[in-house]
Amino acid sequence: MSQQTVIEKIFQAHSREKINPGQIVWINLDIVSARDFGGPNVVKNFRKAYSKEPVFDASKVFFTFDLTVPPKTIQYANNQQICREFAKEQGINVFDVDQGIGTHVFMENGYALPGTIVVGTDSHMNILGAVNCFGQGMGDVDITFGFKNGRTWFEVPETVKVVIKGKPRTSFTAKDLTLKILQVLKTDKLLGKAVEFYGEAVEALDLAGRITLLSMITEMGGIVGFIPFNSNTAKEIMALNQQSSIPPEVKADDGARYVDMIEIDISDISHMAAVPPYPHNVKKVSETGKVKVDFGFIGSCTNGRIEDIETAWKILKDKRIANGVRLAVVPATKRVYSEAMEKGMLKDLLAAGAIIANPGCGGCAQGHIGMTGKGEVMVSTGNRNFPGKQGDGDNYLVSPEVVAYSVLSGYLSTGE
Repeated sequence: MSQQTVIEKIFQAHSREKINPGQIVWINLDIVSARDFGGPNVVKNFRKAYSKEPVFDASKVFFTFDLTVPPKTIQYANNQQICREFAKEQGINVFDVDQGIGTHVFMENGYALPGTIVVGTDSHMNILGAVNCFGQGMGDVDITFGFKNGRTWFEVPETVKVVIKGKPRTSFTAKDLTLKILQVLKTDKLLGKAVEFYGEAVEALDLAGRITLLSMITEMGGIVGFIPFNSNTAKEIMALNQQSSIPPEVKADDGARYVDMIEIDISDISHMAAVPPYPHNVKKVSETGKVKVDFGFIGSCTNGRIEDIETAWKILKDKRIANGVRLAVVPATKRVYSEAMEKGMLKDLLAAGAIIANPGCGGCAQGHIGMTGKGEVMVSTGNRNFPGKQGDGDNYLVSPEVVAYSVLSGYLSTGE
């Protein structure tokens, strides 16, 4: 067998076919899921195609409610109830409206592990690359087939090797690094491909930082991303999912085949911002000019971990956000919420003027907490800033630090 990349190794372990880039193969799935967006269609499709037949393995099928929680309309409430009723019929699992973002819940509960394959109706399932798992968002028809058969077909993606080089002159965050990489790769260089990141700066990231970077592979046009473990990564994953052991990391072979190799020099990295209207329209915050800020959002699958909330809390504690400015903080999961509450972070953020929302995707799309009106500006730790994504205003994607400093001053700011 020829030398293989990470994605090729994971596919090989889940298929009886020989794995080659561009080849269409059948892959066995470890976990198949649907969220409250797409889930009702999966139920409809399943009942139409398979009537009351059972799913392939009730212990490996999940619904996750995270997009609109609790439901804001009768339609969303009915959609979630359709999934609950189907789950009861089938004896399958539901992470309900109190649990948080499905991908994060899978990581916390040990369902997404190194070398596994987890699919669902979430376009950011590839965030699971942070724990060396192949996560893939799929349409409701494909997920329906997965519910019944526990497998699906994939075209084996080619892999791009990205090497991060250079010694930064200033400190930076995982979100700054992510935006810098996105500035270079844009949406075409990884289109339809897997990516492996190498280099001191990226390999040193903690698990929360890896989640931030790999959550935005979607915005880079890629399939999934992987980063080699450092000496702490496996321990962090075990601490996250409260297990005493995990499967070994899947590593690329020496001599593995890459369709391209891209070097990115981060010597000039600074506090970065994705300027409207695209995530890849990235500049240094210092290059954006004076931007008045009306609203700040800290959360989403990209920056909703306890580390992200703690970063903002350290800046905002014993201070008060600027008059006329709002701030929403949305923990990624119930566990994150509980930890932030136990440590007093939520109390201090509330005193600083923040709105604290229940766990979930939060201010990531229309209908969530924190939409902007026409003419307003939001600074967000989310992953997309397309027009209308979070209201009629403009949206700048930044780190939790920049959000905190910006809501204090009322202007896009790094605190310097």
